[in-house]
Amino acid sequence: MESENELGGYLRARRAVVAPADVGLPDDGSRRVPGLRRDEVALLAGMSTDYYIRLEQGRERHPSEQVLRAIAGALRLDDAAAAHLFRLGLSVFGTPAATTTVAPELLRLMDGMRDTPAFVVGAAQDVLAANAMARELYGGFVRYDNLLRMIFLDPFAREFYADWDHAARIAVGNLRASSSLFPQDERIERVVGELSVRSPAFTGLWARYEVRPRTHEDKRFRHPRVGELRLHFEALAVTSAPGQHLSVYSAEPGSADADALVLLGRLSEREAVLTDRAAPAEEGEFRS
Repeated sequence: MESENELGGYLRARRAVVAPADVGLPDDGSRRVPGLRRDEVALLAGMSTDYYIRLEQGRERHPSEQVLRAIAGALRLDDAAAAHLFRLGLSVFGTPAATTTVAPELLRLMDGMRDTPAFVVGAAQDVLAANAMARELYGGFVRYDNLLRMIFLDPFAREFYADWDHAARIAVGNLRASSSLFPQDERIERVVGELSVRSPAFTGLWARYEVRPRTHEDKRFRHPRVGELRLHFEALAVTSAPGQHLSVYSAEPGSADADALVLLGRLSEREAVLTDRAAPAEEGEFRS
C-alpha cells in the first residue's frame, strides 16, 4: 500500500498538517509548503537536523523508542497516531491476520437487537453482517457492502450524511488505523487501490495519513423515509475475531430520534414480511 520507506512517508504527511503556531513557532508567511520544516521538527524533538532528515529519507531505519517518543511529541500525535509511529519505527507488527467470518453466536446477538441498528464490519470496512434495522437505515444505498465504497462511490452518500466531509474524513482515518494493525491485509489493499483510482476525494484524504480509529461519535443522517436522525455510534471490538467490530447505533430516550428509530423498526419489520412472502416456496411446500 505504501512505499518501502513508509516511516518517512508518515513523517512527511504528519509534519505537513502541523501549523507553526500550534507548536509555538513564528510564521512570517514566506513558507512555500504548509506545515513544519524538517529542521523545525528536529529542533522540537531535540535532535540534529541531519539525523531527522536521514530518518525521513529512509537512510536511518533503526530509531530508538526515545527518538520516536520525541518525534511524536514534536508532531503533536495523539495516542493512536503515536502507536502507529512506533509500529513503523520499531517494525512491530504482531497482530494476527484479520478475520472475515462472523461467529454464529455474534449473529444471534446482533439479530436479537431488534430496537437498534447493529452490524459487523471487518478490517477493510466490509459489512460482514447486519440486522434488519441496519439494513433499513442504509437502505438508500445501491449496495450495503463496504462503508468506504458507499461513502466515496455512491452518490446517495452526500444526501444521507448530513456532514459528508466529516463522515469521509473519519472513515478514511479509521481505515488507516486498520491498515496500521493489519499492514499486509490483501482486502484492505484492494479497497485502497480501487478508491485511489476512482475517487480523488479519497486520494486526498488518504494522503493526509491520519490514523484515527473510530470508536464512538454522534452522527447525523438524512434518511429518505424517516427524515433526519441524530444517533450515537459505538464500535465494539470483537476480541475473538481480529479486525471485526460490532457497530451499534442508539438514540436519546424520549427524543424525536428515538421515535424515528421506532418508525425505522416498523419499516424493517414490514420489509422482512414482504421479503418472506416474495421468497419462492421450498419444494413440496405451499406458500399462501
